[in-house]
Amino acid sequence: MAGRRTASGEVFDPNALTAASKTLPIGSTVIVTNPENGKSVRVRINDRGPHVRGRSLDLSRRAAEELGITEKGVARLKVERVDSKSARSRTTNVAEESVSATTH
Repeated sequence: MAGRRTASGEVFDPNALTAASKTLPIGSTVIVTNPENGKSVRVRINDRGPHVRGRSLDLSRRAAEELGITEKGVARLKVERVDSKSARSRTTNVAEESVSATTH
């Protein structure tokens, strides 16, 4: 919900390119790709969640819009964790996962 504090301590901004994850480290970066339309977005993990079984990420509204999944709300997307400390992003893990979009 907009305005609340995230697990990282920052205020949640639905217009930022961020996501919540149960397992990825706070501050890590992932590239999320929608295989249905080829659109992808780079998001920073700044919160914990989603708190729904079977889902791995909860995307901000802006990230969901850029991926074209706001109508669906939930989609199977490709998630690639990248090493954000390197000038060259290094893919460390790739999986297709169920991802939800925050629409509030």
